[in-house]
Amino acid sequence: MLDGKKILYSGMQATGTLTLGNYLGALKNWVNMSEEYECLYGVMDLHSLTLRQEPAEFRKNARSLYALYVAAGLDPEKNCIYYQSHVSAHAELGWLLNCFPYMGELQRMTQYKDKAAKHAENINAGLFTYPVLMAADILLYQTDVVPVGVDQKQHLEITRDIAQRFNGIFGEVFTVPEAYIGKIGAKIMSLQEPERKMSKSDENANATIYLLDDRDTIIRKFKRAVTDSESVICYREDKPGISNLMDIYGAVTGRSKEEIEREFEGQGYGSFKLAVGETVADELEPLQKRYAELIADKSYIDRVIKANDEKAAYYAGKTLRKAQKKLGLTERIR
Repeated sequence: MLDGKKILYSGMQATGTLTLGNYLGALKNWVNMSEEYECLYGVMDLHSLTLRQEPAEFRKNARSLYALYVAAGLDPEKNCIYYQSHVSAHAELGWLLNCFPYMGELQRMTQYKDKAAKHAENINAGLFTYPVLMAADILLYQTDVVPVGVDQKQHLEITRDIAQRFNGIFGEVFTVPEAYIGKIGAKIMSLQEPERKMSKSDENANATIYLLDDRDTIIRKFKRAVTDSESVICYREDKPGISNLMDIYGAVTGRSKEEIEREFEGQGYGSFKLAVGETVADELEPLQKRYAELIADKSYIDRVIKANDEKAAYYAGKTLRKAQKKLGLTERIR
């Protein structure tokens, strides 16, 4: 615990631009967590290296992600928002923990199988050991709780296995984290293929709402969203397109599915799509305005990055030194 609060840890990869799915599924909910938890949020740039990055664009994307965290309402004075690569303990502990999971455990990781299938030309060792670096991210800060989606549950499970295995051999070093139990963010699907999750790497530009899309673009994409021929606004499994739009509208407005159905009863899909688009554009407008201010204020962003990097490095260093000592590594002469 830090300052009497349980520690919560999360982060996002520093590739591409955040989507509406990232915002409604995670970022919007993070904003309210600092009252209850001591929160650390990483710009996960080391994880991004499993795919080849164009260096200048990569640096720009990482800074953009940091600014979007803050623009969305994460206060860098209350939350520790830092760059993963700026805290060398992540890579150091990642190597130490590589010696604890077994090959079979890593081979069973669903995300590894999925990514290996998508990137057959670049199945690198980083893809394989990705869950171990993620375990290091979490365990370095004695994390109590981790918000996880369905696609990350396996990674939290192996993090717990690694922590328990290490502690069982060498004594208590790591807090064994639990899944965050609280308000779950909406799962936002593609506007063009509503059976698939909205993705910032989707090749179809109309499938994804990016947080920095302008108002006209947002409304246009919603108008083009795939639905069905029934023209009845109701939430059903056999209506994935309209159900996804209802999820989005509900996540922004706070209205239930029943309330949405009553609000748009007798109206066609066209008016509903327009309403969803305008509502999302209104929601993102203050975030976009704040983002523009932050990107223009280089000195402020540099200052909070430096302060938070130092804070993260202090806490991570304490855990790393403890793990090194337990393993029998020779202590550095200071």
